[in-house]
Amino acid sequence: MIQNSHLILCVDDEFVGLKVRKLLLERAGYRVLAATDGLSGLQLFENERVEAVILDYSMPGMHGGEVAARMRQLKPQIPILLLSAYVGLPNEVTSLVDLYMTKGEGAPVLLQKLESLLQPVSTSS
Repeated sequence: MIQNSHLILCVDDEFVGLKVRKLLLERAGYRVLAATDGLSGLQLFENERVEAVILDYSMPGMHGGEVAARMRQLKPQIPILLLSAYVGLPNEVTSLVDLYMTKGEGAPVLLQKLESLLQPVSTSS
């Protein structure tokens, strides 16, 4: 277990997928907050010291693009990884997030992409 691990917010309306993702991230040493809809996710995002967000695109009520836009207004510096079962999303959605991946890419890719979002920007030449 990593000490002082990053706090990740996962937002997904699919309970099983959310639970599996939470367990995966916790086993990788992350602390995880979970929300089952966009509004709950926004409340956690605003009130907690979240360091990155893993956000599902297709949710009832407020889809991931809308949630990402609101998150960008609140805390534009927090990285957002958008997950989708869809292979192609409109540019106006993907431009709101730092990374986009399909759910079919699997756990190792998710962990790798999340870690890349959390790495400090290198200042070396």
